Amino acid sequence: MKIALIGYGKMGKEIEKTARERGHEILFKFDVNNKNEFTVENLKQADVAIEFTQPDSAYENYMKCFEANIPVVSGTTGWLDKLPEIKNECENNNQTFFYASNFSIGVNLFFKLNNFLADLMNPVKGYDVSISETHHTEKKDAPSGTAITIAQDIIKHSDRKENWVKEHAVSDTELVIRSFREGKVPGTHTVTYESDVDYIEIKHSAKSRKGFALGAVSAAELTQKKSGFLSMADLLNF
Repeated sequence: MKIALIGYGKMGKEIEKTARERGHEILFKFDVNNKNEFTVENLKQADVAIEFTQPDSAYENYMKCFEANIPVVSGTTGWLDKLPEIKNECENNNQTFFYASNFSIGVNLFFKLNNFLADLMNPVKGYDVSISETHHTEKKDAPSGTAITIAQDIIKHSDRKENWVKEHAVSDTELVIRSFREGKVPGTHTVTYESDVDYIEIKHSAKSRKGFALGAVSAAELTQKKSGFLSMADLLNF
């Protein structure tokens, strides 16, 4: 594949390394230093774009890729208010978009485990659930997109939780997500069910960005075989 990288930070560099190891070509590396090269004409030369940028620029990046009629793989979080528009592009204009709040295979197995545990705990009285997430100090959004996905899945299975909130709850119906920014932590997510006598905890900790990069490149490979709005469920055959 010929890949256009949109965003060439730490994730972009890790994706470049993984893509080359898997025999792919990095055609363009777009970032703030070469915005003038980020054109529809250049994008048309690529087979797929992999986008890891910032919430305030992500949607415009997607639309430019759609104008070039190439698939997009994105791991940018914090823009999901525009998700209906993206799905509309896929359904009505034959575009292909692969989105994941987290591309790690392990995290997506963790998502499945979280759903199972939430369903198991729902009828059990006396336990309150909370989420914590820790990332490196350069991460802009809080809570993380992964933590929000975890929270939404718990709420779907819970008769007691109606919405998630940051840091502090004022009602028993609110699910708290606590965010910490420390050093160079790639990402740690913990779900805790606590009672007066004990607690049950599930946790995922990333060792490096390599797992995220492998998932993103694998997703890009999938867009050459499938079309429409895609997710990790399509990649992992869940």
